[in-house]
Amino acid sequence: MAAIMAAIYVMTAFVSCGTGNASHQSDTDSSNIYRLPDTLRVATLYSPTSYFLFRDEQMGYDYNLANDFAKAKGIVLDLKVATSLNAMIDMLDSGIVDLLAYEIPVTSEYRERVLPCGTETYTTQVLVQPRRKASERITDVTQLIGRDVYVEKGSKYQYRMENINDNLGGGINIHAVDRDTLITEDLIAMVSQGEIPLTVVDSDIARINKTYYPDLDITLPVSFTQRASWGVSPKKPWLADSIDAWFAMEEPKKENAILLKRYFELSKHMPPSAMNIDLSKGRISPFDNIFRKHGNNSGIDWRLLASQGYVESRFDSTVVSWAGARGVMQLMPRTAATFGLTGDRIANTDDNIRVAAEVLKALDKSFAKDVPDKEERQKFVIAAYNSGIAHIRDAISLAKKYGKNPAIWSGNVEDALLMKAKPEFFNDPVCKYGYFRGKETVRYVKDVMSLYERCKKDISS
Repeated sequence: MAAIMAAIYVMTAFVSCGTGNASHQSDTDSSNIYRLPDTLRVATLYSPTSYFLFRDEQMGYDYNLANDFAKAKGIVLDLKVATSLNAMIDMLDSGIVDLLAYEIPVTSEYRERVLPCGTETYTTQVLVQPRRKASERITDVTQLIGRDVYVEKGSKYQYRMENINDNLGGGINIHAVDRDTLITEDLIAMVSQGEIPLTVVDSDIARINKTYYPDLDITLPVSFTQRASWGVSPKKPWLADSIDAWFAMEEPKKENAILLKRYFELSKHMPPSAMNIDLSKGRISPFDNIFRKHGNNSGIDWRLLASQGYVESRFDSTVVSWAGARGVMQLMPRTAATFGLTGDRIANTDDNIRVAAEVLKALDKSFAKDVPDKEERQKFVIAAYNSGIAHIRDAISLAKKYGKNPAIWSGNVEDALLMKAKPEFFNDPVCKYGYFRGKETVRYVKDVMSLYERCKKDISS
């Protein structure tokens, strides 16, 4: 059980990328007198691009690259998460950290405080519109006249649209939405769902969200290009040179390409509702005997276990997710390794389902005090399996603080989980594990429970 709980609690876009920074050393510097520290202190921000936890594993484009750099140099990575860009730069100024692994805009505002290095990224603001045939697609900003565009109130997107509107002589219907109600990711989802016609976001955020909503078009830029890069203190040009030299090597270039594809291209879209499964033949899956065996051994209704298997993979043992989860129950490699599953054994259906059942059993025990009602607790367990227990713990804490019932999922803790996409909540002192995109987990719980209810009616226990 200790091993199970250890696994559960494991914690802690780009138009183009390059590494063409010139040497930062002056002619009088002698770089060979400098050496990398034994511990590299790195700051970043919680975000869907840079750093976040998924199923209790550390992830993020910038985090992965920084971790690869530290491993290549044989040094320890000491990660610190700041609450804002300015706070992160203050940490660099004061010597608390050595490196900012985050896309710092390369502008005069930061020039004296941050020396650019590492990956160079180029973003623009882009129009988010439904994917249409070419003749119906908006391909020029002049076509926005007479259109409704929804943007966050007080955001750079609002200011940009107002600037375009002024240049065109008016006519764009700009709707500024209070971010207390909706945030950028919500607006993108609403375009996908047909609730609003258009919005504007940065191209990196647009690219990530397109992996969730493939029915969107994000090809029209509406601003000038903004260059950004990692940064170090201007007092440490030798560190910038070391980072630049590493990124110029072939292996880091290959890894960078893999990470760009992983985070900004591979689909994270969940298929349509789990209600499509046919239960008329008295069985749920080809693996009912395996679900029954391991469900009974773990004290879990095998029909619930099977329902999760369907929503996770449609019972396809060959599926590998964007995050690296594998098998019918989509086990993460680190969790599988804790139970002795390595290599191709992770995808072995019997082993995969067995370990998933043991994880669910451990999660149920973990939530027993928080959610005394067994049936209600199932929703918390399912949610934690999908997101990782850390984010559900955060959601429980947020529910307590903001007047919601911490022992009820629907309309309470599920709402608190959705709050973790907003900086004012994921930076709240009671929220220990930062940003999380909760939409998929909320939908996951609904899909699993909906199918489970059907299975209980149609399939004998």
